[in-house]
Amino acid sequence: MEGEVTLDAVYQAVQALYHHPDPQGKERASAWLGEFQKSMFSWQISDQLLRLRRDVESCYFAAQTMKMKIQYSFYELPHETHASLRDSLLTHLESLKDMSQAIVTQLALAVADLAIQMTTWKSCVQTLTEKYGNDETALPFLLEILTVLPEEVHSRSLRIGANRRTEVIEDLAYHASIVIGLLTACMERCGHNEKLMIKVFRCLMSWINLGVLHTDHVASSQLLVALFQVHNQTSSNLHEVASDCVCAALYAVESLQENLRLALQLQEGVTALEEAYQTAVACEDMDKALNYCRIFTELAETLLEMVIRSPGQGLGDLKTLDLILNCVSHEQYEVAEITFNFWYRLAETLHKMKDHSMNHVFRPYFQRLIQSLTFHSQMDPDHEGVLEETDDFFEFRLRVSDLLKDVLFLIGASEFFSRLYSTLKEGSPAWEETEAVLFIITALVKNLNPEKEQRLADVVQAVIHLPDNTHLAVQHSGIQLLGEVGEYINNNTQCLEPVLNFLTQRLKQKELANATANSIQNICVVCRDAMTQHFEGLLQIAWSLDTLATSHDASIGLLRGTRISLVLARLPTEKIQETFQALCLVQVSALKKVRNVEICCCCNALSSNPRHTNPVVAEGRPHPCQKVIQEIWPIISETLFRHQADNRMVERCCRCLRFAIRCVGKGSATLIQPLVSQMVSVYQLYQHSCFLYLGSILVDEYGAEESCTYGLLDMMQAFCGPTFQLLEQPSGFQNHPDTVDDLFRLATRFIQRSPVTLIQSPVMSLIIRCAIAAATLNHRDANSSVMKFVQDLVHLGVVKEDFELRKNLVRGILAESGALLVSQLLRASCFYLVPSMLGTVAEVMWELRAFDHKAFCQWLEDALKGLPKELSAGAITATAKQMMEFHKQVMWYVESRELQPYLPRPLDTHTHTQRERERLPSLFEQSCGRCLTFARTGRRGERARERV
Repeated sequence: MEGEVTLDAVYQAVQALYHHPDPQGKERASAWLGEFQKSMFSWQISDQLLRLRRDVESCYFAAQTMKMKIQYSFYELPHETHASLRDSLLTHLESLKDMSQAIVTQLALAVADLAIQMTTWKSCVQTLTEKYGNDETALPFLLEILTVLPEEVHSRSLRIGANRRTEVIEDLAYHASIVIGLLTACMERCGHNEKLMIKVFRCLMSWINLGVLHTDHVASSQLLVALFQVHNQTSSNLHEVASDCVCAALYAVESLQENLRLALQLQEGVTALEEAYQTAVACEDMDKALNYCRIFTELAETLLEMVIRSPGQGLGDLKTLDLILNCVSHEQYEVAEITFNFWYRLAETLHKMKDHSMNHVFRPYFQRLIQSLTFHSQMDPDHEGVLEETDDFFEFRLRVSDLLKDVLFLIGASEFFSRLYSTLKEGSPAWEETEAVLFIITALVKNLNPEKEQRLADVVQAVIHLPDNTHLAVQHSGIQLLGEVGEYINNNTQCLEPVLNFLTQRLKQKELANATANSIQNICVVCRDAMTQHFEGLLQIAWSLDTLATSHDASIGLLRGTRISLVLARLPTEKIQETFQALCLVQVSALKKVRNVEICCCCNALSSNPRHTNPVVAEGRPHPCQKVIQEIWPIISETLFRHQADNRMVERCCRCLRFAIRCVGKGSATLIQPLVSQMVSVYQLYQHSCFLYLGSILVDEYGAEESCTYGLLDMMQAFCGPTFQLLEQPSGFQNHPDTVDDLFRLATRFIQRSPVTLIQSPVMSLIIRCAIAAATLNHRDANSSVMKFVQDLVHLGVVKEDFELRKNLVRGILAESGALLVSQLLRASCFYLVPSMLGTVAEVMWELRAFDHKAFCQWLEDALKGLPKELSAGAITATAKQMMEFHKQVMWYVESRELQPYLPRPLDTHTHTQRERERLPSLFEQSCGRCLTFARTGRRGERARERV
């Protein structure tokens, strides 16, 4: 932001942001304020706005700005100003505590982030507690600070390394008893002050989640008693917070032997909530029922090991399963869904044990579970049509289906099928009951033995004889069932024709067409040989797809299933060419007459033909599809030329050509010259990355052929010019990750098929420079392709074929670029890449070390010395000892997968550009030394997501 900014200008912009009548005026104000927040002026002006206290809007903006500046730009402040900033923030909290809770939260976050980064502020918890702990008016914001402080320790927004983070956690653990004492005193003062109780429980939960509280201290405090007491009669907000806190405590005691005392108290307290749950159900209080279900399920997950190890005894009391089964039987499926992750885990554990006696113990519980899920799968009797895929109930039933497949081994698929079958045969069940049974049978049918299960034939016959006036949902589930019984149909081919007749009729109905197309495809997968007898009928379906009600995806799936790999390849060789030509003609005809918006659909359909055609061709014989592909090339070429500016159209054409080349292999050699010429010509004008990808397919197929190698190299060099110009633009790598991905796929194919040709070419040095620059790109696919290229390149120096020549070529490249490459890989690991991407970096480092151990040792040492040693706030990112240990570990680990955990995590530093600083919140926390995986936090997140 150029020029000095005044306080009045900022205030007017804030007012415009909130009150300007014109939306464009609001947008202009927002953009200007965003730039202001990045400037140095924002520190002082935000402080002034908070002191003036003109209105809520300006104070909130100022508090938010303070928080953001401390999070992302703390390095801007000199060390000597940190103490005055702390005192100023606390003063603002004291004066603004009654204005708005949102302002208090922003300022509390600012104080917490300051405490974590300010190395000179020792024992911040003790300092704050001594200053505000006895002031009742200050308790709300004190509790707010103490709540967000543990939450911010692992924030990715803060520029701290693992050493400072560990130091903060140890300090919080040392002062945890002070927090317990404060919270206990607050609880005694609360009386009926619900807002204060909520703050107390939220603070307790935050410290429990951090894992620094001694569980015996929690067990002996009155806080635990209060947690269960508030469940009896309380508001929804307090009830939810108390439930969250109980769940956090249950998670914290998963190491049961180390936390036995608290675990026993939690088990007793949670079990005693059964009556309260029944009361909530009777009062139709859905929110509280959900909370209780979360608590019961968390208890079951925590005690899972003991439930299996010693069922019915102590912590393994099977009463826990009864509690969550009561929740599963709740009339609302949302309650039952919360328990699913526990049943997955229990079933998985029992499956691994392979103990039939243990299965017998838990079988009754799983039978009750499935009985309830069958009921929950029933649609509303008033529902019309079929379920929409966007419906929450549709998603729930998918999860039911997945869960059933996982637990069937415990109850026996045949036994369960017998029960469902009897439901269909007894009386006249309502349509929603019939539909639910068909849906459940669809989930389990693949676990049945089609040769022994005679009743399956009755179900299939019942489905294909459903009257036309049957409820659409019943027909829909019946159609899906037919798609899952392909093995039975394949063993009883006499029913194939009536099944196909039934399905073909349903293709004409809009609500049933997609499910029908998918079922036909599934049947074709299993009944490939039998379907050749019905190929003429399938061909007629293909010709009439544009008149049917199927979606585009279903149509493509239908084409894939009925025509190519599944049926066409089973035809006699002499018929394949004729039939393949007829099939392609469907899309070729469409390409000549459709509107632009439909061309992509036609290209997708056309690409499905060669993609899935893999007939057995005798050596020396021409591929039966070769002539047809040569005939359709002019049509695709014309389409490509006509729509060369449209990336979507070009991608579809390239996709079709890709599968055509893969289909006939060397038989498509005559297409190379015109195809490459057209690709290069268009790429000079429009840099569609799909051309690079298609080029990699050509190199993969023909790169080893001497007659084609140099022509393909010319193609690559023609691609590289426009590509490098594109990537050299500001933020070129970030804005064009697909281009990076496809460029290095192409280069990797060359390294694999004709490495010497590429390495000796003038373009190689530019590709190496591009690879080094792209090493920091935080895009999974693109970065993986870059690392794969470098890894394969270095590996050339150790393979036996042309050993000396290749080794010398690789040595020459690394002599010039090895040190820079290692330095960039280390920086990428520290500052840019997410943890899951470090595996490919480890592979590259391992190859470099294997190629030249001595040189790599020096490169790594120099790279480590070049990393920043200290943060602006004075925190040490990595000690000399840690650096030496890291170097030792990298140099001596035997395999790359052992090296990966030792790659350095981000070192937070003030040397980043503004764009890099904006990206840093998504980076990971740890500096040099062994990576911490934070398994506790990850698993809690997984379990929480399972229950949303």
